[in-house]
Amino acid sequence: MIIVFIAAAFLAAADQLFKILVTNTLKPDKSVDILGGLVNFQYLENRGMAFGMLKDFRWIFIVFTLAVIIGIVVYLAKVKPTNKLLLTALALVTGGGIGNLIDRIFLGYVVDYIQLSFFQPVCNFADYCITFGTVLLLIYIVFFSDKEDKKLKS
Repeated sequence: MIIVFIAAAFLAAADQLFKILVTNTLKPDKSVDILGGLVNFQYLENRGMAFGMLKDFRWIFIVFTLAVIIGIVVYLAKVKPTNKLLLTALALVTGGGIGNLIDRIFLGYVVDYIQLSFFQPVCNFADYCITFGTVLLLIYIVFFSDKEDKKLKS
């Protein structure tokens, strides 16, 4: 269980490091294309959530993120899951949530910087952690949670 918190801290730290690098090199209006234009790095201040929706609802996002993180911590403490897929999913969601939470609390916005040629919104490392973590969590719920419940009951 402690590995989830270590991984989450590492992911949040990596996210913050990437954001510092982007802020120092690309702010205000520089951009860098790599992999033949497949990936574009640019600085963007996102005051909303995904795709800039609900702009300037900072405190709602802070409260929601804190609630999710607290919920994950309580779940880990009470249930003590051992499934590696589930633990990975929770580490990704927690680490990404903390990364964006730090921005919202201290900056009032989230620094976004990754734009893929086939996915136009500009995102950040924390967003991808949350997204991949959520996908892994859904895979766990759909394919593995029943098996885990049966193990716990027997």
